[in-house]
Amino acid sequence: MQQAKSVLNNIVLIGFMGCGKSTISRELQRLLGYPLADMDAIIEQRAEKPITRIFEEDGETAFRDMESALLAELAAADHPPQIIATGGGVVIRPENRQRLQHLGYVVWLCAPPQVILSRTRHSQDRPLLHGENQATRITELLAQREPWYRQCAHLSVDTAGLSSREIASGILESARYFFTGHDQTSC
Repeated sequence: MQQAKSVLNNIVLIGFMGCGKSTISRELQRLLGYPLADMDAIIEQRAEKPITRIFEEDGETAFRDMESALLAELAAADHPPQIIATGGGVVIRPENRQRLQHLGYVVWLCAPPQVILSRTRHSQDRPLLHGENQATRITELLAQREPWYRQCAHLSVDTAGLSSREIASGILESARYFFTGHDQTSC
């Protein structure tokens, strides 16, 4: 993606489930002192139920509508810089991809399918991975979403084998270059 000056000065984490968005966002918050907007947590709080129940009772479309509305709210808000951890499927809708680019410096956290499987295998709160063959489902969803992650991201970071501190430090260094107008190199 071409570097473009964003209207807002947030650090936005995108990526597939199990790639570390929540963990890295908390580390970035600790290092920067910025407020944290974890979109999945906000949606659960507003809906007064976990995402798995939203999927079961209201359906995926209702969840995606809540996600899009929250992203629009974050993009329209006049607030100090913050860390935004998105849900893994936020990139599905074209209007969300446009909003992400407006929100600030977008970092795609990625990992190989086998790493994602090991991180999510025993989780009961991943509705899109319920079923028999989680490995196949991860591979299918990644194949669908990777072009969209790539389209939105200013930087991609493979989170396999790195500590959250190492990842957060690298993101902060890259974000500094982005926000000061220097050339940005992505991996």
